[in-house]
Amino acid sequence: MSVDHHGINTPLIDKKQSVQPSPFHDNASISSPATDDNSPIEQVALTVPTSDDPTLPALTFRTWALGIVACVLLSFLNQFFRYRKEPLSISAVSAQVAVLPLGHLMAHTITDRLFLKGTKWEFTLNPGPFNVKEHVLITIIANSGAASVYSIYIVGAVKIFYKKKLTFLASFLVVVTTQVLGLGWSGLFRRYLVEPASMWWPQNLVQVSIFRALHEAEERPKGGLTRNQFFIVAFICSFAYYAFPGYLFPKLSSFSWLCWVLPASVLTHQLGSGLKGFGIGSFGFDWATISSYLHSPLASPWFATANIAVGFALLMYVITPVTYLYNLYKAKSFPIFSDGLFTSAGQKYNISAIVDPNFHISIAAYEREGPLYLSTMFAMMYGFNFACLTATVVHVLLFHGRDILQLSRSAFQEKKMDVHTRMMRRYKPVPQWWFLSIFFVNIGAAIYACIYYKDQIQLPWWGVLLACAIGLFFTLPIGFITATTNQTPEINVLTEYIIGYLYPGFPVASVCFKTYGIIGMRQGILFLQDLKLGHYMKIPPRATFMAQVVGTVLAAFAHLGTSWWLINTVPDICDRTKLPAGSPWTCPSDHVFYDASVIWGLIGPRRIFGDLGHYSAINWFFLVGAIAPILVWLAHKALPHHKWIRLISMPVIFGATHVMPPATSVNFISWVVVGFASGFVAFRYYRGWWCRHNYVLSGALDAGLAFMAVLLFLCLGMEHVNFDWWGSHSDGCPLASCPTEPNVVVKGCPVI
Repeated sequence: MSVDHHGINTPLIDKKQSVQPSPFHDNASISSPATDDNSPIEQVALTVPTSDDPTLPALTFRTWALGIVACVLLSFLNQFFRYRKEPLSISAVSAQVAVLPLGHLMAHTITDRLFLKGTKWEFTLNPGPFNVKEHVLITIIANSGAASVYSIYIVGAVKIFYKKKLTFLASFLVVVTTQVLGLGWSGLFRRYLVEPASMWWPQNLVQVSIFRALHEAEERPKGGLTRNQFFIVAFICSFAYYAFPGYLFPKLSSFSWLCWVLPASVLTHQLGSGLKGFGIGSFGFDWATISSYLHSPLASPWFATANIAVGFALLMYVITPVTYLYNLYKAKSFPIFSDGLFTSAGQKYNISAIVDPNFHISIAAYEREGPLYLSTMFAMMYGFNFACLTATVVHVLLFHGRDILQLSRSAFQEKKMDVHTRMMRRYKPVPQWWFLSIFFVNIGAAIYACIYYKDQIQLPWWGVLLACAIGLFFTLPIGFITATTNQTPEINVLTEYIIGYLYPGFPVASVCFKTYGIIGMRQGILFLQDLKLGHYMKIPPRATFMAQVVGTVLAAFAHLGTSWWLINTVPDICDRTKLPAGSPWTCPSDHVFYDASVIWGLIGPRRIFGDLGHYSAINWFFLVGAIAPILVWLAHKALPHHKWIRLISMPVIFGATHVMPPATSVNFISWVVVGFASGFVAFRYYRGWWCRHNYVLSGALDAGLAFMAVLLFLCLGMEHVNFDWWGSHSDGCPLASCPTEPNVVVKGCPVI
């Protein structure tokens, strides 16, 4: 085992051991001439093929037809399920599996006639057998539909919660500019985040494994299964099993046995609930519970999983209990885990009472209603977000500053290239001006939207420029962390903090500023991840670029259209007070987004975290986040032989819980357990099995769950066919949401 210069747990492959090239291609393929030339990251060396056939067609009619259909369908399904109580994210792996037989079918049935024969525009709809490069590009287009469109939350917040006017055209301009913006600046960071071998993007290895399983001809090992056979078996098992947590036995999604011991005890319910409490003893026997917020634990390297476990335990089992025990910020008057907004008396805050007719805060009404309070965990989560921001910058400067400086001063040298980077040099790169053109066009369109639709969007034109500057600054440090740990720290709190002080009292301006800042960065990182996937699979960069542009624009339109349709057709969508009991349309993520618009936009950080607020002490987390990586760096320098010290990533520890809420304890506990079994036990003690099946299993679980979820909805959900028995209810801990302060009266809770 060794630790490379980027601080990644990377056991080096034995240079005497031959790494066989992938039999993807025929005799025209080009393979790596030397085994010591392979990636220094063992997971990559064991997973990614080192051969290429440059003659394979990539951007074909089949690519566009299947890619566009997959992108639109995934956009619709993911946006549809995002409004539901148990949001389901259908990954591009599902499309990756589904399009394979369709691609082969098209190759056998579509004419291979040459059109415009003899001219420079000569083309054919069927250039030959369906190949892996077409498959990869279809998946990249589908990735755009599988990714969430964050700016849709703005539409929901304005139209559903605030019940204000927002036209479709204004919404579309915000959605499409925020989605495409990141592509414009992803080209600036290709040198740092795509070409270096140490930037290995663990999530991509899942899809690479699936491509190999579906396209390679492989002999069945003695006493085992080929990867293709293993994928099919795991897919069928995942498909069949999800009928239980997805419909027949939903309690499997969060199994909390501790609440059965003392069913009338608020404390026991707080300790045992995996949905509204600490989740002690709870577990989710459901892949959707395990992978819904933190992605697949099978794709996470063990050191990253361990850092996330530490961050979760620190927040949920140290800081939150201490805060609650000492009743800081009147903590006992509210649920210990909630995304709600409360009055000092523990009642739900009436937000509509403090909004004036001009969609701005009424200071007189706010003083009459009193200050806003948060649940204990919600408040501490913001503190962790503060720490994550400063920790990210300091960590990258200390541990990666020299690498960034070297890459900025000089171009890559041959000796620094791995086989994949060198093989990609045979293809024409994407000119930098393509990226810059997209960037500036989007900036112009965003500024136009802010000026022309000022009454609806509220954001001044300079807000777009400032938000983009923040996103650009953080793309590189956060990209380093994502490319090596599979976790992406968020900067949403920083953007909210800045606009909340510069332009207080305007909730839509706050969320638009946040969206332009964080989604430009987040989309840039997603585009870089897809560029790395194309890099691993030897896809011409220009083909990847075109697939990304088309997929992103299509996904923006499809997500917005689906959201607009649901908002206007589902009665009382997202309104938990008016929805009938058991309704799935509770919109957990939209509620958190709305809460943030109130906290940071309508009321503003000064009245909550500043000199006029009662949470001002939480700002000390900024200092904690800046100091923590320095301590780790000093410990690493003082004890260089203790390699594990450098694997401590304070940005990942502090940023681990940024998805809480809506993510809950059971999501983290289940994810960490499975991640430990894969990243530590299987990787260390069952290396052969892990090499062949780990990433294939991850993709099969995703695909099986997605297909069964869609089938259940189409066959039963649309007909409102439901079971009502003990196993169909939540985790059985209803008292976990109750306060423990004496004389605070909440409906459904005992008076203490």
